[in-house]
Amino acid sequence: MKIALVQEWLTTIGGSEKVVQEISKIFPNADLFTLVAIPDTVKALGLDSHKLQTSFIQKLPFAKTKWRSYLPLFPLAIEQFDLADYDLVISSSHSVAKGVLTNSNQLHVCYCHSPIRYAWDLHHQYLKESGLDKGLKGLIAKYLLHRIRSWDIISTNRVDFFISNSNYIGRRIKKIYNRESVTIYPSVAVDEFTLETSKKDYYFTCSRMVPYKRIDLIVNAFSKMPEKKLIVVGDGPDLNKIKAMATANIELLGFQPFETLKSYMSNAKAFVFAAEEDFGIVPVEAQACGTPVIAFGKGGVLESVIDGVTGVLYQEQTESSLINAVELFESKFLNYDPLVIRNHAEKFSRDRFKIQFLNFINNKIQLKNI
Repeated sequence: MKIALVQEWLTTIGGSEKVVQEISKIFPNADLFTLVAIPDTVKALGLDSHKLQTSFIQKLPFAKTKWRSYLPLFPLAIEQFDLADYDLVISSSHSVAKGVLTNSNQLHVCYCHSPIRYAWDLHHQYLKESGLDKGLKGLIAKYLLHRIRSWDIISTNRVDFFISNSNYIGRRIKKIYNRESVTIYPSVAVDEFTLETSKKDYYFTCSRMVPYKRIDLIVNAFSKMPEKKLIVVGDGPDLNKIKAMATANIELLGFQPFETLKSYMSNAKAFVFAAEEDFGIVPVEAQACGTPVIAFGKGGVLESVIDGVTGVLYQEQTESSLINAVELFESKFLNYDPLVIRNHAEKFSRDRFKIQFLNFINNKIQLKNI
């Protein structure tokens, strides 16, 4: 059986790329298709052993750094891949990967991280943050996003079965696409994180420095709690802006290698999280260290953090709500058992993902009689 694995791009290492990495281990002979790829990223993910094909976007100016600028061309580019010789097509999609063209003799399973965020749920936020909510450029951007939404709905008919990365995304798939899905939580490398039962007196967060991660909210909240130490790891376009907000009790370390990040995460009193994520792998990685999580209680984190057992969930994405959550956590800190937290994280392991994903695919192959 010939298998094609489709991913939007392989330029950075994030949640969707890690899912593709795990699927490729299940199907080591699959061929890989992506709009644009950076060789170092492909190698870091261990995907360099797969036959790889990129789209025409790879050859456009500055594509390796400015690929998002070619958004209007994504639907056209993804449709140019010729997958006619493949029996099974697996797309890992948060943008356009699910829009590849297939025929009635093929099985197409889409692992959906989210319907296109900037075209649906985050439409108005995306336009404002990009400065495209007014003027002629704004009008053009709105029209292009309108066209992408239309294409996005049409392309759902090219998928035989949807897998959602959380029940939260499953509800979004139902709302936007009117399609059913089965949730298989992403694989988390629990075995790569070390349980630490003795915690130090600091809080920790790590993330790409982009607006929706809300690192600014965390830093501003801790600037109002000068007696509490916060360590922040990560870089990105908002790093300098966030540095300007930091007070003496907040240490911003920028990018750090994995071993350093893991050490800070393992020894932290708690991991702090303020984003509304589709699933959120990093809070599970923190729990794999036996580190409790203080998280905004919306999105996929509701399915990975048990309030009062493995962490604290706060209800508003505001500084005051986070401050109250930190105070609540400190009043009950001794009640959190690192071993219990670690055991909970193991429910999201690589082995669990492999078994569930392979069982799903085999079941659909039988239904399709491939």
